[in-house]
Amino acid sequence: MSATTLLAIVLALSLIGYLWGRANAGALKRAGQGMHSIPAYHGYFVALSCGVPAFLLVLIWLAAQNTIIDSIVLAGLPSYVTDGVESSRMSLIASEIKGIAGGRIFGTPDQALIDAAERYNALRGIASLGMAVCALALAIGGMIYARSRLSPEFRARNRVDNIIRWGLIVCSILAILTTLGIILSLVIESLAFFARVPVFSFLFGLEWSPQTPMRADQVAAAGAFGAVPVFWGTIFISAIAMFVALPVGLFSAIYLVEYANHRVRSVVKPLLEILAGIPTIVYGFFAILTVAPMIREFGISMGLSVASNSALAAGSVMGIMLIPFISSFADDAISAVPQSMRDGSYALGATKAETIRQVLLPAALPGIVGGVLLAVSRAIGETMIVVMAAGLTATLTANPLEGVTTVTVQIVTLLIGDTEFDSPKTLAAFGLGLVLFISTLALNIVALQVVKRYRERYE
Repeated sequence: MSATTLLAIVLALSLIGYLWGRANAGALKRAGQGMHSIPAYHGYFVALSCGVPAFLLVLIWLAAQNTIIDSIVLAGLPSYVTDGVESSRMSLIASEIKGIAGGRIFGTPDQALIDAAERYNALRGIASLGMAVCALALAIGGMIYARSRLSPEFRARNRVDNIIRWGLIVCSILAILTTLGIILSLVIESLAFFARVPVFSFLFGLEWSPQTPMRADQVAAAGAFGAVPVFWGTIFISAIAMFVALPVGLFSAIYLVEYANHRVRSVVKPLLEILAGIPTIVYGFFAILTVAPMIREFGISMGLSVASNSALAAGSVMGIMLIPFISSFADDAISAVPQSMRDGSYALGATKAETIRQVLLPAALPGIVGGVLLAVSRAIGETMIVVMAAGLTATLTANPLEGVTTVTVQIVTLLIGDTEFDSPKTLAAFGLGLVLFISTLALNIVALQVVKRYRERYE
């Protein structure tokens, strides 16, 4: 039985438990019994007692199952397969066994691996059966236990509230631990990278060529890990994108709120928001098939040298993608400004344009800054458009008609394929990620301070 099917059965049992508990409490209430909690809470209590323990068991079982089965299968391999083998090689052997177990056989594998694949499938079948039996037994047991506790004086509402409160606490702890795990993984791997490459050379070096030699006597493969061209490419393309998105998004929001009638607004606003739902790969196709050739042809007609992949093409299309983020936030922020502020400005003799410039925009600045921050974060983290329209070459240039690359593109490039996390080339991705994380965090702190300052002034 698959985990999805098992969870669906547990969900169905929880629904049955809810109906059962609610019906029982309803019968007690109709019999004239004084109920502490309404019947719905009795149903919730039975449903939670049935579903939550079984659901947690399935999650824990799935998390531990693969590790336990892998260790058992690898421990059963003959000594001639495992003797003197490093941990990285053992991971490859485990992957090969799983591939054979799934029917993905290339060449003629060793008979020991074929036998291990059969044991792997057998153990997975036993584990799936055991998980199903234990989860269903726990769900049914929880339902019966909860049903036995129901009575007119039973404090079902308090129990349900406690369960939900503990669930929220657990979710909060998991969110915090996940954040700490992300930070620790970045820091640990980045320290391993900076142990091989000096921090000063990485942060201030002007040449980015993350290569490592394949053999000891190979030349011209020592690698250069100066990340300034990569950081500059990220800033450059993001600046071009914001140069396109900020005025268009902000002015469109002002028009829709202050000038457009209801009919125009009901048509234009949904059309703008549709842009936010278009996949980035579609923007990438638009950039490489339409915008980049158009820019190249225009540049050639003006006698300029234009690369096939340019920062201008990538930044322009990225700016189009970011328009709905700024427009939506600015629209909501301007609409939330009290009408009394507009009326007061008009009463003092200000025109509509003066009211917008001197009253509405300053009052709506926190929301506008939030939209700009979201747009900048999206621009910094965008990958697909840059790969397709700007290229992979790390070039330190201020010419928007040349190709550049960004931090996210380089991270993807460095981690593509079979990688070993013991070489500077692979570890450089974590160094880039750490710098990007710190930069984004600093940007958020600055934006929050701006929002806090103006919110105190205008609210």
